[in-house]
Amino acid sequence: MSEPLSDRALDQLFRTARTYNGYLDKPVSEAQLHQIWDLMKYGPTSANSLPARIIWCVSDEAKKKLADLSMPSNGAKILKAPVTAIIAMDIEFYEHLPELFPHDDARSWFAGKDALAEATAFRNSSLQGAYFIMAARALGLDTGPMSGFDNEAVDKALFAGEPKWKSNFISTLGYGDPATIFDRSPRPAFDRFNRID
Repeated sequence: MSEPLSDRALDQLFRTARTYNGYLDKPVSEAQLHQIWDLMKYGPTSANSLPARIIWCVSDEAKKKLADLSMPSNGAKILKAPVTAIIAMDIEFYEHLPELFPHDDARSWFAGKDALAEATAFRNSSLQGAYFIMAARALGLDTGPMSGFDNEAVDKALFAGEPKWKSNFISTLGYGDPATIFDRSPRPAFDRFNRID
């Protein structure tokens, strides 16, 4: 049975964690990228579908390619960040279900049903993107998730050889510079956005 996390852990994951617009001049290692994946892969997805695919833009060439296809303000963040992750989805994720979900013929639930497959891929890759953020925070890293880029152009430019991958959102990654964040925006109390029936 799980035990509640400490207040310190809850602060790191949620209460004092922030979205960063810039980072300290401190590298992120390839081993840390593996650590993020090795945590986030355990988050639940429909039928263990794991549709997220990640391109980790680490090289100057990859960062510039992505920055050129983003809004100018986002492009500047991408170029300065140690890493920017493109969280994408494999719309034919179901081809891996015989391995990932051997309990049933889950491939047949999605094969030939393009709208269902794409909706499932989008929903679950979004979930995995949230797990990416939480895994990074758990490992002492910070993120800057964002939209504001040309999805179709990014797919063509950065997913060569992977025609069934489609970008969902992007996120910078590194050790956040506190000077680059705004005051925290409002977070309403339970009663405002919730209802118990």
